[in-house]
Amino acid sequence: MTPSPGGVITSAAIVGTGLIGTSAALALRQRGVRVFLTDRDPRAVRLARELGAGEEWGPGERVDLAILAVPPQYVAHQLLDLQKTGAARFYTDVASVKALPLAQAVQLGCDLSTYVAGHPLAGRERSGPGAARADLFLGRPWALCPTPAAAPEAVRAMRELVSLCGANAVVVDAREHDEAVAVVSHAPHVAASAVAARLAEASETALGLSGQGVRDVTRIAASDPGLWTGILSGNAGPVAAVLEAVADDLAAAARSLREFAAEGTEIGSVTELLWRGVAGTGRIPGKHGGPARTYAVVGVVIGDRPGELARLFQVAEQVGVSIEDVRLEHVPGLPLGAVELSVQPEAAGVFAAALREHGWQVP
Repeated sequence: MTPSPGGVITSAAIVGTGLIGTSAALALRQRGVRVFLTDRDPRAVRLARELGAGEEWGPGERVDLAILAVPPQYVAHQLLDLQKTGAARFYTDVASVKALPLAQAVQLGCDLSTYVAGHPLAGRERSGPGAARADLFLGRPWALCPTPAAAPEAVRAMRELVSLCGANAVVVDAREHDEAVAVVSHAPHVAASAVAARLAEASETALGLSGQGVRDVTRIAASDPGLWTGILSGNAGPVAAVLEAVADDLAAAARSLREFAAEGTEIGSVTELLWRGVAGTGRIPGKHGGPARTYAVVGVVIGDRPGELARLFQVAEQVGVSIEDVRLEHVPGLPLGAVELSVQPEAAGVFAAALREHGWQVP
């Protein structure tokens, strides 16, 4: 596959071959872009190359676009170094903080006409090139934060990059971006870590009773602490504001529960927080970025054997049912699993009946 006709990106350099950088490299390679790789860790470059993400970037090699996949505090210095050598026609970054790199770029005297700050809102709890996927950005928002100094052709190049990776461009002011990700990404990560930290001190009995709920809440807490320290320090003010609001809610809930335990008083403030949580969850965009949908859940008990999930999907295909989401929980101590399949409400009865006809145990 060759790059789209009329596009300006035929070659790109990825500076930093971690999860996001290598995923971008894989996505661009699939679209026929020649990709060069560099990283301060030669092992990361070697693994990314073995995965088919590109070739090593040699001295003097000039590209159409340089993508800086480095921590926020290093973006501006890396940008300045590359611009001094004329390494690329255009530059962007993928750091999850935008105001700090832009402010530092201005302070260092970087050429902002060829630079458009960016942030793909996609990721995984795993890190490193080994976790990279070419489809990581499909359908995901990709924030672009051009300054007034950015040349129109630089902005067009960034939109082309987003399109090549299968994402959706969202133009937003840098400070507004940082306040937004503090709410939807950065503070939630700290909150998840706070819950997960309780598990480090939990008894074996408590851990033995853990279910899918605690796994859902703490999943992202398994991410690289070093990486997240850099992210949080780059967006400290907005994240602190969100965490303070969350802490106030939790403190009020704790007081209410303490008073109930001591005096039997009402816990209306806790109930009110739970309802606010329901309302907030309902505002999370649903499929294709549209309004959140309520799906029916069909539960199935499956054996812990190869091909079981594939058989479930075959039944869905036979009766024309689209599976919107899948959750799998293994049954401790038994070679069984419980699968929850989310489908359109009107399809739940048909799907459940078809599964039973094929011998599945549907509660």
